[in-house]
Amino acid sequence: MRMYDIITKKKMGESLTKEEIYGFVEGYTKGEIPDYQVSALLMAICFQGMNDEETAFLTNAIEASGDCIDLAEFGKLTVDKHSTGGVGDKTTLIVAPLAASLGCKVAKMSGRGLGHTGGTVDKLESFPGYKTSLTKEEFISCVREHGICVIGQSGNLAPADKKLYALRDVTATVNSLPLICSSIMGKKLASGANSIVLDVKCGSGSFMKTPKDATELAERMVKIGSMCKKNVAALITDMDRPLGYEIGNILEVKEAIAVLMGEGPEDLVEICLSLASLMAHLSLDIPLPEARSRAEEALRSGLAYEKFKEWLKAQGADISYAENTSLFPVAKYKYDIVSETDGYISAMDAEKIGLCAVCLGAGRMTKTDSIDLSAGITLKKKTGDFVRKGETVMTLYSNDEAKFSTAEAELSGALSYSKTPAHERKLIYKTITKEDI
Repeated sequence: MRMYDIITKKKMGESLTKEEIYGFVEGYTKGEIPDYQVSALLMAICFQGMNDEETAFLTNAIEASGDCIDLAEFGKLTVDKHSTGGVGDKTTLIVAPLAASLGCKVAKMSGRGLGHTGGTVDKLESFPGYKTSLTKEEFISCVREHGICVIGQSGNLAPADKKLYALRDVTATVNSLPLICSSIMGKKLASGANSIVLDVKCGSGSFMKTPKDATELAERMVKIGSMCKKNVAALITDMDRPLGYEIGNILEVKEAIAVLMGEGPEDLVEICLSLASLMAHLSLDIPLPEARSRAEEALRSGLAYEKFKEWLKAQGADISYAENTSLFPVAKYKYDIVSETDGYISAMDAEKIGLCAVCLGAGRMTKTDSIDLSAGITLKKKTGDFVRKGETVMTLYSNDEAKFSTAEAELSGALSYSKTPAHERKLIYKTITKEDI
C-alpha cells in the first residue's frame, strides 16, 4: 500500500478503505510518511470530500493513534461536552458540576484558548492550586469519587490529530467538513465518555458563520458519533454576540460562579440549562423535560454550586476563591469604550470583540503565548439595547496600559447601530439527535 496510490485514489474522487486510512494515519503519526505527501492527501480530501464511512474510519484511526481512556466501569453514565468555540463561553464551568450534581459522570479533557476563543483550562487555572494535569488513574479516581473531573488534554491523546491539525493549519485545509468532524470526534472518542453533547456555535464569533453551516457540521458529527457506537447529540447556539457579559479568564470565572449561585445573565443560564439537560437525558436515559426540571432545581437549590466547590477542592484548588470572588486579582488599569451615537445596538461582531480581549492580554495567538488572567472586557450593553451618545458600552481591563490603544483599534466596526430595535436572534436554533439524522 503506497501513499502515492492513496493520494491518487482520493484525487480521482474514489473512496478510501479502512486499511488505507488507518495505514496513512499510523504511518504519519510514526513519522514514516512525510508532510508533503500527507499535505497532498489533505488537499485531495478538501476538494473531493469523504463519505460518512470514510469519515468514521478516519475518526477511529485518530482515536486509536495514542492513549485512550477506559471509562467502562461507569457504564453508560459517562458524558462529555464539547463546544466548537466562541467568545465569553464559560459554560463548562457551570455545565460540568450541574450535570454531575444530577448523577452524570462528567469525565472531560479541555483545551486552552487560542485566537479569539477562550479555553476552559486557562479559566480553571485562575483558581490557585487547581491541577489541570493528572495521571490516568487519578483522573478515573476523581470521576469515581466525585462524579466529575476536568483536566487538560493528555500529551499522548490522539497524537495523529495534533500532527494533522498542525499541517492543516499551514496548508489551507482547515475548512473541510470530514477533517473537522474526525478531528473533534477522534479526540472525544479517545477521552472515553459514552455520551457526548456538542455545542455547535454559529455567527460572527464562531468558525461556522451561518445556522445552515453549523447544522451541517452538527448533523455530520452526530452521525459519525453514532457510527462509532457513541450516544451523541448537538445544540446549535448563537455566537453572533458574546455569551454573557464577561470576556477574559477571571472575569468569566466570576460570572460562572454568579450563575451557580442563582444569578448571572439569562442567555448564559439558558444555554447551560439546555446543555446540562441534554447531558442528563443521554447519560441517565431520562426524558428531556424531566432532565430539564432536575437541572433547574439543582441550580436553584445550590446543589450544583456545592458540586462545583467539591470538584475544585478534589483537584487541589483553593475554594475560598469560589466562595469569595473578591479574592481574585483585578487588572491595574481599565478603559471605557463609549458610544459615539444615540441608537439601538443592531449587531455585534463577536470575533472582533474576542480579538480585542486577546490584545488586552486575555488570550493567545500562538500556543506559546502567555496570558494575563485578569485582563478582559465587561460588556455594559449588548445587541438590542438602546444607548445614548457618550454612554459606556464596554469596559476594557489590562495590566498593561499601553495595550488599550491597540485593543480599541481592533474594535473598529465591531458595533452597529440603528434607530429602531434589532430583530431578536434565536439563542438556540435547534437540537439534533441521532433520531433526527
